[in-house]
Amino acid sequence: MANRVSGPMDDQIQKFLDHLRARRSGATVRAYGADLSQLAEFTAGAFDFDTETLRKYLRKNGGSPRTRARKLSTIRSFAKYLRSTQVIDRDPTEPLEAPFRRRNLPKSLNLPQASNLLDQQDVGRTPKRDRAILELIYSAGLRSAEAVSINKGDFEFHNNSIRIIGKGDKERVVFFGGAASTAIDDYVQSERTAPLQGDALFTNDKGLRLTTRTVQNIVKRWALAVGLPPDTSPHTLRHTFATHLLDGGADLKTVQQLLGHSSLATTQIYTHVSIERLHETVQNAHPKGK
Repeated sequence: MANRVSGPMDDQIQKFLDHLRARRSGATVRAYGADLSQLAEFTAGAFDFDTETLRKYLRKNGGSPRTRARKLSTIRSFAKYLRSTQVIDRDPTEPLEAPFRRRNLPKSLNLPQASNLLDQQDVGRTPKRDRAILELIYSAGLRSAEAVSINKGDFEFHNNSIRIIGKGDKERVVFFGGAASTAIDDYVQSERTAPLQGDALFTNDKGLRLTTRTVQNIVKRWALAVGLPPDTSPHTLRHTFATHLLDGGADLKTVQQLLGHSSLATTQIYTHVSIERLHETVQNAHPKGK
């Protein structure tokens, strides 16, 4: 049975995108718009919003499983909106199955690797600043963009916490340990160049806020100095933070909040990392593990 419809495809897509703009980032709205424009082109603008049409569209334009899953997610969001506004009376996406996608497990460092990275002798021309960045990202599980956006006034040193503005301008409070606190204090007292504007914590020698590219280069330089893989990145330290918390007994909900994930499903991938690590430990340590 075909859905009843009160307007052509292009009109409904535009209303949906207008609805999204108040709730999602500009990048998300543009991505949804691109997928739905392709759907409108496939249907020649007609509102053929039924299961078989959508199946044919995904078959033709899905590409890789990742792309097909993304397009299906967009269409499902569109269908949910159309039902809420009573444009359609049933959801044609319900019979459609998302393709199986094997998720790549995030790379993380084991404890000896993390220790080697952070405990090495000073590297480069700004060792105190760079050490403070590495210690803070690992200790608090920050994204590189979050680290460079920190202002000195964001810290509460009496309880080692920072107010972070993460993805989607969502605010959260994260905590850091004694090693990070000492490194930050050492950097601020003896090596920090006062910012030309604002209150940026991490600055270059000209007083400008650091960029994420600079942070990536810092992590790579320190990683190579102790023989870690060349693709070690700030995100590797963030993954390591999450994995080590779970290995240490932290619950998944807590890790989700500390990482700033909007969905628990995003955080759950770290449980697979921990399980793989346990499996590897049994294989290597147990007399009959191999």
